[in-house]
Amino acid sequence: MDIDVTAPTAGACPETWTVGARLTPVSGQTTGIVSLQSVPYDSWTAVPGAELTLPEAGIYEVIADVQGGIIMPGSVANAWLGARLFDVTAGAVVPLSTRTVTLFSATPADGVTHTLHGNASAAALYQVAGPVTIRVEGLKHVDSGITTGDVVFVPAFRFTKTAD
Repeated sequence: MDIDVTAPTAGACPETWTVGARLTPVSGQTTGIVSLQSVPYDSWTAVPGAELTLPEAGIYEVIADVQGGIIMPGSVANAWLGARLFDVTAGAVVPLSTRTVTLFSATPADGVTHTLHGNASAAALYQVAGPVTIRVEGLKHVDSGITTGDVVFVPAFRFTKTAD
């Protein structure tokens, strides 16, 4: 249970304090998708729609369920998709949140196309001092060759406040 206490306006007469309680923790959820097809390799890219605001100071569990897909013709030997949480307010990566979504490493064969799909959860316990905006970012890395159909999908991006 969270107890909220709101002080009166400075100089208010009478001085009235407001006290409230919440049985349900502060929480929120959204979703998003991005194509990485035209994005340069090794460039972290925001996933449109996958952005949340942690509304108040506290410790939050922030979780992004991420799916990724990549199509590689025979010219690609090594490729991977990644995801991370990024604190837009601070301009920094949320510590310990970077994940590999899918990874492919093989000897390429002409005329063979590989289609890969993977899942990961980019998650962290994150302490903030006030309202903070967090987003999910995706990245495509390819050692050589080209890829097609590269996409990062976030079917669920959510937070729950766990402590003050």
